[in-house]
Amino acid sequence: MKEKIVELISQNIEGMTNDDISLSIEIPPRPEMGDYAFPCFRLAKTMRKAPNMIAADIKEAIGDVDFLDKIEVQGAYLNFFIKPELFVKSMVDAAKAPDFGGSEEGCGKVICIDYSSPNVAKNFHVGHLRTTIIGNSLYKIFSKLGYKVNRINHLGDWGTQFGKLIVAYKNWGSKEAVTENGIAELMRLYVKFHDEADKNPELVDEARMWFNKMENGDEEALSIWQWFKDISLIEYKRTYDLLGIDFDYYLGESFYMDKCQEVVDMVTKAGLLQESEGAMIVDLSEYDMAPCIVTKKDGSSIYATRDLAAIFYRKNTYNFCKCLYVTGQEQKLHFAQVFKVVELLGNEWAKDELVHIPYGLVSLEGAKLSTRSGNIIYAEDILKDAIAKSLEIISEKSPNLENKEEVAKIVGVGAVLFNDLYNQRIKDVSFSWDKVLNFDGETGPYVQYTHARCSSIIRLAEGFDPDMDIDYSILTDAEATALLKEISRFPKVVADAADKYEPSIVARFAVDVAQAFNKFYNASRINVPEDNVRNARVMLTYLTKKTIKDALLLLGIDAPEAM
Repeated sequence: MKEKIVELISQNIEGMTNDDISLSIEIPPRPEMGDYAFPCFRLAKTMRKAPNMIAADIKEAIGDVDFLDKIEVQGAYLNFFIKPELFVKSMVDAAKAPDFGGSEEGCGKVICIDYSSPNVAKNFHVGHLRTTIIGNSLYKIFSKLGYKVNRINHLGDWGTQFGKLIVAYKNWGSKEAVTENGIAELMRLYVKFHDEADKNPELVDEARMWFNKMENGDEEALSIWQWFKDISLIEYKRTYDLLGIDFDYYLGESFYMDKCQEVVDMVTKAGLLQESEGAMIVDLSEYDMAPCIVTKKDGSSIYATRDLAAIFYRKNTYNFCKCLYVTGQEQKLHFAQVFKVVELLGNEWAKDELVHIPYGLVSLEGAKLSTRSGNIIYAEDILKDAIAKSLEIISEKSPNLENKEEVAKIVGVGAVLFNDLYNQRIKDVSFSWDKVLNFDGETGPYVQYTHARCSSIIRLAEGFDPDMDIDYSILTDAEATALLKEISRFPKVVADAADKYEPSIVARFAVDVAQAFNKFYNASRINVPEDNVRNARVMLTYLTKKTIKDALLLLGIDAPEAM
């Protein structure tokens, strides 16, 4: 129906393509305002008329159309009222399609997403959850639009912090303690180093020496480093398994070490490199930015060097159309510097293809999380506690439910993910156990429960077949039509979420669909004796279940059949 309206408008105006018209068309906020609305503001300049006069002219030019009840001019808008049964049929047919919500816009195109990327030898805390689940959701959203997405975990497995850890291990650690306690012991040593370095600054110089040994291939230094890295990956993958998240590539900073010299050579050849207080930098003052440090005083690389090497490796290896970096907004300057250096090296594609996707900080009741001070909440603990809490609730409310433990895992993990993704990513999040584990209101469990309710209704409707013909007139009442309109927004929701790199658009859509269904459920008996009424209403229930499940999957959340 929308495509037909686009064609009608296109035939009667000039200066806008069909795609432009389609993007401009809105769904009015209230049913009495029509099914679709076309704003005429944009045409005022070219047509040299007031928008309301333009709307009236287009209405007159279109005239009577067989699939429309009427067209109304409401201010600067042209509002279209589709014949109810045709409108219902068009929405049902669209929503039934297996690929509903997706598109082929990304066919043949590659996107790289750099996300999660924890620092090796530091525990995976709640702050890492944000980059991990936002990145995973964007992977699923862009995949839905047909892109080939490479999921890259750019592990923080190189840098001076490993020199600090080696010094701490040699002074205050033991092989037995690290083997037995894993990252917890490495974290203790890291905090211990900073406590001691405050009293003895020479420890910092010793740490730099050990990192320099790593860069120069010292066998002992690299052996200890690899041991710390192996221990860390085992624990990280345990958390990823709980989240149901995987990666195509675990390529940490160390992977690019043998590629850093090529970057230094490129920057030198381009005449961009200059010395500053012993370090080698690219001066970016012309662009109102601090200099980008390429090598430190002792000649060792820095994370900017390794990020530059990673960009060129990814471009040459994957030929991406976009390379997305999901990190905290405090790294905004870093990526602006790195992207500008890539551009200054003669790569115009850097302007459009390299994208930093920032997100807000996570705080513990208002206190910023800090690895150094030990003020942290571990992601694995959060997930396990959420699962345990879910199991308590399920055992109380549905004691006879099969597979309670599996359902509790789906609901508990989903609660944590949805709590984060429901908020705009740029906003800071104050972590609160009560908020994360709240199972009421606009939450993941509420949406999952609506999905389970739909599943139950469908199971009770013996003989229901999604491919059966239905009486569309049954679904023209206000609640059913409102629900169908919510469901029909799914393709635009997915496209908007990708365009804005904003999974919260999908999360809020899932809540809107769940709320619209529950209004329909409360207003209409579904499994009634009359076959035509039952089949139509169960069809709408089926479409709701399908759409909620698909939306939740885009957030990395499963939807149980029963709760």
